[in-house]
Amino acid sequence: MTGTKGPASGSAPGPGGTVRVLLAEDQSMVREALAALLGLEPDIEVVAQAARGDEVLAAARAHAVDVALLDIEMPGGTGIEAAAELRAELPEVKVVVLTTFGRPGYLRSAMEAGAVAFLVKDAPAAQLADAVRRVLAGERVIDPTLAAAALAEGANPLTDREREVLRAAADGATNAELAAALHLSQGTVRNYLSTAIQKLAARNRADAVRVARDKGWL
Repeated sequence: MTGTKGPASGSAPGPGGTVRVLLAEDQSMVREALAALLGLEPDIEVVAQAARGDEVLAAARAHAVDVALLDIEMPGGTGIEAAAELRAELPEVKVVVLTTFGRPGYLRSAMEAGAVAFLVKDAPAAQLADAVRRVLAGERVIDPTLAAAALAEGANPLTDREREVLRAAADGATNAELAAALHLSQGTVRNYLSTAIQKLAARNRADAVRVARDKGWL
């Protein structure tokens, strides 16, 4: 993480109306390029950077950010999980989720976690800067193509428990291993997996994991 410590969290944007931004992205070249592009804007300053999802909350606290730009897929926790932490601990911070993957399920999950904007990562820098200003003004900003796809796809059919079991099964663990890890009986694990496979019209658990990930439902 980089940046200098700012005023107490929850304060108004800095001198001259400068928006203090946290940028969380695990790929250093992408992160640095985004930071450089945003730094060209006269009213936006990237005051902190993070490469992991579990660094976001501490960085936002330490640098009194106004807006957090979060990549979805990071080590140490997803951007969606980080968004939920910010909503719980620093609700005044506006969260913009960035994604390389146009998966409609991600949009719904991000909004439920407290994000107020959802954009694809390769959007023009001017569009991203505009989104930063708009969310600070109280607007929601959603990529229209992703919004249309999310509406067409519908809601995630999996329950929280089914997602938990399916996510845990992604690395090929046996039912016995899943039961021990999740403190469930093997029969319960089998039932959750079977139901998830049926809901996703998948061939088996591996296919169910693939389908759920492709749709952004895990």
